[in-house]
Amino acid sequence: MVQNKPYTFYRERSSIILFVETLAENTRQILGLQLTPEQLAAFERYKKELIDWNNRFNLTAIRDESGIEIKHFLDSLTCILAFEPGNPPRSLIDVGTGAGFPGIPLKLIYPHLRLTLVESIQKKAGFCQHVVETLGLRQVTVLAERAEEVGQDSKHREAYDVATARAVAPMPTLVEYLLPLVRVGGMVVMQKGENAPAETQQSEKVIARLGGRLRKIIPISLPLVVEDRYLVVLDKVAQTPSAYPRRTGVPAKQPLLD
Repeated sequence: MVQNKPYTFYRERSSIILFVETLAENTRQILGLQLTPEQLAAFERYKKELIDWNNRFNLTAIRDESGIEIKHFLDSLTCILAFEPGNPPRSLIDVGTGAGFPGIPLKLIYPHLRLTLVESIQKKAGFCQHVVETLGLRQVTVLAERAEEVGQDSKHREAYDVATARAVAPMPTLVEYLLPLVRVGGMVVMQKGENAPAETQQSEKVIARLGGRLRKIIPISLPLVVEDRYLVVLDKVAQTPSAYPRRTGVPAKQPLLD
C-alpha cells in the first residue's frame, strides 16, 4: 500500500490539473470568461465535495469529472449570456437548485451576488449549505422549502433581480414558481431542453398573466453535448397577482392554461 501512494498522488494531481485546465479553456472560449486561480480552486473543491457526497447520497445522476465540468459547471455558467455585459445582477434566487446549480457557480463568478438557493429535498439543501460553508461564501441563504411557500413569503416575493431554474418543471409550472420572486424590472432565466421554443410559445398567455414578457431565447452549445439546449429569458414587466403561486403542489398538478 505504501508503494502505491506516490502513484495515487500523481494520478490525483494530474486529474486536478486536467479538470482545471479544461474548465478554464471552455469558459474562455464559450463565455469569454477568464477564471482566476482562486475561482478555479473553488470549482475544483466544489467538484470534490460533489463526488464525495454522491458516494453517500444520490445527489445527481452525473458523477464523472467531465460530466460535472460540462453539464453542471459550464452549463450553469451559460446563464451569464442572459445578463447585460458589465451589469451583472445584485441578487438572484435559484429555485429547485438541487446540488447548487446554477446558483453556486454563478456566485463563484460574481462574489458580490446576494444569492438564495431553494431546494425542498433536505439532503440536497444540506449539501448546498455544506458547500457554502466549505467555500466560505458570504451572502448566501439556503432554504429547504417549497417554491410555492417562498413565493408567498414577503421576505422573498418580488425581492430579486433574477430568478433562475434548470428544467425542474414544465414551463407553465416553472413561471408560476419564478415570476412572483422577481421585482418589476428584473428577469427570469430558465435553462430548458429542445422543446423550449414550442413550450415558450404555448405559455405566452400564462407568462403575461403572471407579469412576464419574453425577452429572448438563446440557443446554447456545450462540448460533447448533442441535445439542444436553450436559455429562455423573461422580463418582469408587471406585478404578479397575489393569488400566485398557488398553494403547495397545485402548480404542478394543475398547470395554468391559456
